Amino acid sequence: MTLIDGKAVATAIKQEIAQEVEQILRAGGKRPHLAAILVGHDGGSETYVHNKVLSCEQCGFTSTLIRYEDDVTEAELLAQVDKLNNDPDVDGFIVQLPLPKHISEQKIIEAIDYRKDVDGFHPINVGRMAIGLPCYISATPNGILQLFKYYNIETSGKHCVVLGRSNIVGKPMAQLMMQKRYPGDATVTVCHSHTTNIKEECLKADIIIAALGQPHFVTADMVKEGAVIIDVGTTRVPDATRKSGFRLCGDVDFDNVAPKCSFITPVPGGVGPMTICSLMKNTLSAGKKEFYK
Repeated sequence: MTLIDGKAVATAIKQEIAQEVEQILRAGGKRPHLAAILVGHDGGSETYVHNKVLSCEQCGFTSTLIRYEDDVTEAELLAQVDKLNNDPDVDGFIVQLPLPKHISEQKIIEAIDYRKDVDGFHPINVGRMAIGLPCYISATPNGILQLFKYYNIETSGKHCVVLGRSNIVGKPMAQLMMQKRYPGDATVTVCHSHTTNIKEECLKADIIIAALGQPHFVTADMVKEGAVIIDVGTTRVPDATRKSGFRLCGDVDFDNVAPKCSFITPVPGGVGPMTICSLMKNTLSAGKKEFYK
């Protein structure tokens, strides 16, 4: 069994990005600039955005954090999105989700200029991704593709089961694993809350990508010998022994599943660091105007 070290892979990729930024600056180019809008004080979002700011520093990017309280109006948020759309110095920006219930997340996502949508959530980027055109790919699925590449994990002709159908992970992951390229060329099954035979589907899988948000959902009796397991789950569960009062728990029962696997990602330290790393790669592409002029 090989433990997939997302932290080490992300560190290596960020070093490559930093070197490329240095080359861009030496050639007289502009330093890439990522902006983030954070609404409220959700603990997970705070941590995630903090890590994004740190990653920007490591990559040599300029970063801007714009904060609002929970009571910000939808109109105020849309006005800020419009401002960032029209700021020539900002190459890409994100609006950290989730947003308060009185704000339409979809309306905000669609208001973002798709050429600056480094989260890859805008319908134009989602559509281009689905048919294999160059675009910003959603950060978590793209991070998983990078792990497959780094560890030379074979995907062609393999049976891949994706657990979950969210717009952020499940759906784009399934689309990407079907693409005519590497990583891809897999036969893909998507399972979700209405799938009646999840255990049987998982037992057929060469690759399981678990993105349900249900701690320890994937158990050893659902996994065949030699399977590749990618655990996207990051649920906070109470833990009195931790200073924070909680620990991150994946969708996979790691201790019992790991011995059966050829490759497996831990939680934390697996997919999580790659998500932010992919956002950095998208920001570099935005700075270089790689996909859209």
